[in-house]
This record gives sequence, C-alpha cells and structure tokens, in this order.
Amino acid sequence: MLGRRTPTPFEKRIGYRFRQEALLNLALTHRSYANEQGVEANYERLEFLGDAVLGLITTEWLYRNLPELPEGDLTKRKNHLVSKDVLAPYAEQVALGEVLRLGVGEERSGGRGKLSLLANSMEAVFGAVYLDGGIEAARSVILPMLEAGLAPGTPAAIDRDAKTRLQEVAQGRGWPLPEYRLTAETGPDHSKRFSVECWVHGECAGQGEGPSKKIAEQRAATAALAQLQPR
Repeated sequence: MLGRRTPTPFEKRIGYRFRQEALLNLALTHRSYANEQGVEANYERLEFLGDAVLGLITTEWLYRNLPELPEGDLTKRKNHLVSKDVLAPYAEQVALGEVLRLGVGEERSGGRGKLSLLANSMEAVFGAVYLDGGIEAARSVILPMLEAGLAPGTPAAIDRDAKTRLQEVAQGRGWPLPEYRLTAETGPDHSKRFSVECWVHGECAGQGEGPSKKIAEQRAATAALAQLQPR
C-alpha cells in the first residue's frame, strides 16, 4: 500500500519519506551517471524547480521571521541562504553525497565532495520533495537548513548580529538609523586598514577598525552596542 515503504536512511535524515520513490532516485541522478547508462533523465530539471521553491520558501520565511529588516537587508539574507555556502554544508550534514548516483569519471574526480555539485543536487532534492508532497512538505525539509544558515556563529549571523541589533535598538528608542562614518584609510593597497565611527542619535557611540569597511563597521557597531545596552 502507498506509504508503507520503509524510508531510506537518507529520507530519515531529511525528515521526509517519498510517496514516489522514482522522484527521489531522479533527484539523486547526476548527468554523468545518466550518460553512462544511456538515458536522458538526470536531476537538472528538478534542480531548476528546486531553486525556485527554495527561493520562495526562503523569502517567505525571512519576511515572517525578520519583520524589522528593510528589503535590502532581507535580500542579503536571502542571497546567503540560497547560496552554495549554505546548501553544500547542509548537503554534507544529511550525507547527500553518499547516495548520489555518479558516473565513474565523476566518482574518481571526487564528485561526492564537490561543493557546487552538492549544492545543485540539494536543490534537486527540494524540487523532488515539492513535486511529491507539495509546498508544505518542501517547507518542512527546507526550514532546518534555513535555521542552521542563520544560527549564531554563521557568516550571515555574524553580519547581522551587531549592525542589525544596533538598528533594532535605535528603532526601538525612536531614533534615526545608525550612521557609519569612515574616518581613516591607511596602508598599501594590498594591506588596507579602515577606521569607522558609528554615530547613534547624534553621538559617536563606537569606533572600529578592520581590513575592510564592512568589518570596521561591524566592530564599531559592537562597540556602540556595548555602550548603549547598559542604559
């Protein structure tokens, strides 16, 4: 009977059991394997669909969970969450590489560990889940990756922690958004140092230095938070 099939270890890892096992097999089939087997079917069309599904679910999740952020900041988060930097580690977490069907040449060249291949095949799995179970099924499989992608200590979380929290503090007090002013740029082109002041509510609330303006701004925001939070 439909639904009686025992889920595979991979299905258990992603938290979804396919009703149409053929969709799962297709999502795991790389072009190199299909070519060797003399068939056209591979995961690339599912990858195309999965990319769109991932984009929609990620956009909705960010919209609902970060209501304080403007469109520009939401776009940055989305771009990070749908990137290879998030997809590939999550594919490694669920051991997707172990179950991929690869051709001999791709196997020998280390295809199971290639980040771009893992990211693409992860999108194919998302597309397959969507076709098999609909948007809610896809959301249940994708959300753990999104939550991990913005967990404390990840690049996106580090980027948002100081500057976004400072922005939230300012907005919560009815103040204008913090302003970052470049005060110095020193060193040769290959080893620049930037100094930035963070101005909040008309006062210089923190200073920061770093090898890029972005890092300097983050450090200035951290200093400003340290000064403002005890109030």
